[in-house]
Amino acid sequence: MQDSIINPATARDVDVCVCTFRRASVSDLLASLAKLETPGWRVRVIVADNDDQPSARETVESAFAAFRLDGRYIHAPARNISVARNACLDAAQAPLVAFIDDDETARSDWLAKLIARQEATKASVVFGKVKAVYAADAPVWMPAADMHSTPPPIRNGEIVGGYTCNVLMRRDVVGALRFDPAYGRTGGEDTKFFTQLQGEGVAMVYADDAVVDEPITQARSSLEWLKTRAYRAGQTWGLVELRNRKPKVMLGVMSLAKIVFCLIQAGMTFWSPGRWRRAVVRSRFHAGVMAAAAGKAPLELYGQANA
Repeated sequence: MQDSIINPATARDVDVCVCTFRRASVSDLLASLAKLETPGWRVRVIVADNDDQPSARETVESAFAAFRLDGRYIHAPARNISVARNACLDAAQAPLVAFIDDDETARSDWLAKLIARQEATKASVVFGKVKAVYAADAPVWMPAADMHSTPPPIRNGEIVGGYTCNVLMRRDVVGALRFDPAYGRTGGEDTKFFTQLQGEGVAMVYADDAVVDEPITQARSSLEWLKTRAYRAGQTWGLVELRNRKPKVMLGVMSLAKIVFCLIQAGMTFWSPGRWRRAVVRSRFHAGVMAAAAGKAPLELYGQANA
């Protein structure tokens, strides 16, 4: 961060929150945060370590010192991502709070773009773009399909749900709301969190120029991994729909119809390696929704090596 151009008397504060679990890549993330261009803003970095033991403490605190970051390390054990996210919110003091994942790196203008969008729109929540970075030996179809990149979920022109891999929030709007620990091992805690905020009428917008990069590891470079992630995301969305009082039978029938449509679409686009795989992955999302309607327990992915 460019401390030399920040006037302490006029600076405004923002806390950048990171949850980590046994990932060496957190060092690369912290290095990128040290290069943020944030004139007029003071940035503090909060890292919550979700491992049973404080395994990331030395790495994180060494990075704070090496990169001259204003940072705070928190041990938030439980292998439950909601516990770590809530520890970050509890520790946050700035009016604005951002979240970014420990396997991503921020571009130098990332935070400034989020802030600029928030100031221009007065929205309480701003989502940015997560851009997947594929290895040179990744399957040819994978960059074409680009299913690892994360845009905001949009339905009928409005953001529905949300994510914590690239977001800026007003802390006063979040208030006492916290991430549900019941979703802390399955994932989807962020979907529920932002759905609750939307239910309260909180305005949310998208900043497509606020970009973070996510290198895609070999463990995630497979169709099976994408299908598993989509299935779990579908289960989460199904539970949200059920909590919104959508009838189980209706949800199940609609999901089945969408699965059939996706599989037909996959057959009709067999000539395109990226398109048919995208359709198959989408069918797994709807299979997850149908599983939720049937009462099947959500997959527990968090805390596993390739989660």
